[in-house]
Amino acid sequence: MEGFRALGLSDDILDALEKKGYEVPTPIQQQTIPLLLNGDLDIVGQAQTGTGKTAAFGLPILERFDPTQKSVQALVLAPTRELAIQTAEEIKSFKGSKRIWITTVYGGAPIGAQMRELEKGTHVVVGTPGRVIDLIERKKLILDEVKYVVLDEADEMLNMGFIDDIELILKSCATERRMLLFSATMPDRILSLAKRYMGKFNMVQIAKQDITNVNIEQQYFEVPDRDKFDALCRVLDVEEDFYGIIFCNTKAEVIEIANHLNDKGYSTDALHGDIQQNLREKVVKQFKSNKYGVLVATDVAARGIDISDLTHVINYGLPQDPESYVHRIGRTGRAGKLGKAIAIISPSEKRKLQFVERISKAKMKKGKLPDASDMVTIKTRRLTEHVETIIGTEHYSEYMELATQILGENEPQIIVAALIKHFAKDELNIKAYKQIREAAPREEFNRYERGGDRDRRGGDRDRGFDRDRRGGDRDRRSDSRGDSRSSDRDSAPRKRSSSSVRLFFAKGRADGMTPRQLLEELKNDAGVESRRIDDIRILDNFSFFATNSDDAEQILAVYKRNKGAGKPMVDRARERDDR
Repeated sequence: MEGFRALGLSDDILDALEKKGYEVPTPIQQQTIPLLLNGDLDIVGQAQTGTGKTAAFGLPILERFDPTQKSVQALVLAPTRELAIQTAEEIKSFKGSKRIWITTVYGGAPIGAQMRELEKGTHVVVGTPGRVIDLIERKKLILDEVKYVVLDEADEMLNMGFIDDIELILKSCATERRMLLFSATMPDRILSLAKRYMGKFNMVQIAKQDITNVNIEQQYFEVPDRDKFDALCRVLDVEEDFYGIIFCNTKAEVIEIANHLNDKGYSTDALHGDIQQNLREKVVKQFKSNKYGVLVATDVAARGIDISDLTHVINYGLPQDPESYVHRIGRTGRAGKLGKAIAIISPSEKRKLQFVERISKAKMKKGKLPDASDMVTIKTRRLTEHVETIIGTEHYSEYMELATQILGENEPQIIVAALIKHFAKDELNIKAYKQIREAAPREEFNRYERGGDRDRRGGDRDRGFDRDRRGGDRDRRSDSRGDSRSSDRDSAPRKRSSSSVRLFFAKGRADGMTPRQLLEELKNDAGVESRRIDDIRILDNFSFFATNSDDAEQILAVYKRNKGAGKPMVDRARERDDR
């Protein structure tokens, strides 16, 4: 902890960092934290995802927090709901005993609940641009006393068409503020944004390096949600000499997976945030001593584990942000040894996977799970090898008399077969293995055509890194991106719509479609501003997006008039089960 102490952080913050398992500050933290604590200039920071940027700006903001000021003191903007949630949780974990209230705001969640949180009073707001604007216009988010404005992943926000939103938000903020801009890349338009809205600023640049270890082989298996646990078991059975961590996104999932694995005979223990410190230390000590080979854990619980000889890391579903993914897989492939990182994902996580690949600069190879016959073949071979090893290396003279007696009463083949059946149970029975269906490449399209897959369990963890994605609000009442400002076509105030409509667009990646291209087409063709468009999902041959009901009717009307033969370019999406 001396590295963090030398940066000028208080004991309260240091205690929180120690509990999280933080020991040495990263380069971006080393350079940024003193500038924020001791200076008064704005900051432009360039560092890759996975380098600890959240702590770089979050820790000094918490240190400079004014407890006498009851209004919002810091606003953090993130391009996606997932990153906003992750950032807010990370900042909360840093505050220790400080009485600081942190609120997360994003589309896809009921806006009423978020307004009530703001009305209670909050000091730090973390949110996506669209929802922040909505709350500003409703006069529920007041930023005229804000001291810090943070643009996190600024290049991503610009790529996703948020530039107008950002400029509008900045105009609503206090003029006497410090602005912090963090970006993985530093194109001209980022610097232009900085020069336009920032005063004198310090430039912090961290040398680009490969985020992921070259000694780590990365692989993923894509299976339906209902087959993920069975796929996990097959991975554990197939991988040789497994000694690793299975990462889950929630405490409940850790408990469930660990219990199921133990029931199936795997040597497993669990680690999550609610486990008391003394028990946690015991679990870690036993795992380090190889008492068991499989540890199921959440990110926070596993932070303090430092083991150089882990053979595998398994992601049971992908985390909410790529930084967490990088941290997870970085636990294997250490000390010059080869490691393997495996992700077990459902089809709805494919976009998230692609985002992780892009950020981590590593291509994950898609794997094919062994079928029932493969499993029987593998386990038969291993059993045979194990028996031969026992015969060749162990002493069993004290059992020879009993063996002779049993052999005198039964055929040798019958005895061996009986022992195999008893100890192997159903492991060598091909009929005992569940058929795991490989996820179809066009499963998303098929769901759209037939109105949704009713067997999916879904959940927030299955959603990708979408722009301000919608989630669990079934009636789609939660997002009100439509606002009272005029569009290109209408100078009169628009009536705010309380509902969101999801639309299908008959162009995808194969047509050169990107989020930016989609936004430009909708603006040029239908006169709908980019800030009114939400939840963009670009697939290979088509896309989805959402907007308020008024703009949806306008878009549908325009594209209906312009349609050629066949289906219209834009149509209402049928109910999807990605909620």
